[in-house]
Amino acid sequence: MHEQFNFAIEILGTISFSMSGSFAAMQKRLDPFGVLIIAFITSVGGGTVRDLLLDVPVFWMHDLLMCGLILLTSIFSMIFKSIEKNFKVTLFIFDSFGLGLFTIIGIQKGLHVGIHPLICIGLGTITGCFGGIIRDILLNRIPLIFRQEIYATACIVGGSAFLLMTHYTNLSYTFVQIFTILLIVAIRTLAVKYHWQIPRFYGYNQNNAEM
Repeated sequence: MHEQFNFAIEILGTISFSMSGSFAAMQKRLDPFGVLIIAFITSVGGGTVRDLLLDVPVFWMHDLLMCGLILLTSIFSMIFKSIEKNFKVTLFIFDSFGLGLFTIIGIQKGLHVGIHPLICIGLGTITGCFGGIIRDILLNRIPLIFRQEIYATACIVGGSAFLLMTHYTNLSYTFVQIFTILLIVAIRTLAVKYHWQIPRFYGYNQNNAEM
């Protein structure tokens, strides 16, 4: 049961980030091949970095299902864009769900190989964030994780909640997974809606802008 649900999480995460990458690429008016490349990088970037850090085979190089899923999702996105006008909202929704889903995947893979739980939170954050970082760099944008928006912090809070609930409560493991994903999505949504920001230790002025 757990393996089937974990597989579903990975499928949904891949779809979410593939849609996110596709819409981000279409915002920049890339051609279909460019859309496909950005979708692929967004979907597998974080997982690739994670697997390299864990010194295990990179997941997508042994799984044609994921590659095919990214291709089909990208094609669907390009068709869907003809009726979807609000790229910004659509991009935000899929990016937020991808963030939550992939954070859980990263934490679980770290726990599976016996890494310390605190390091697993970092591994989950890397899995959730690095695909988006590479996507934004390729699209010549400042990555979300480096802006004022709460992004990686949502992964850290969600990952911490996941570990605390799995170790100190008797709640169903599947329930804890779903709760954590929704918590990360909720934090991202509320942070954007109410302009939550991490406190800055410097002020903005003209001198800073010129440095």
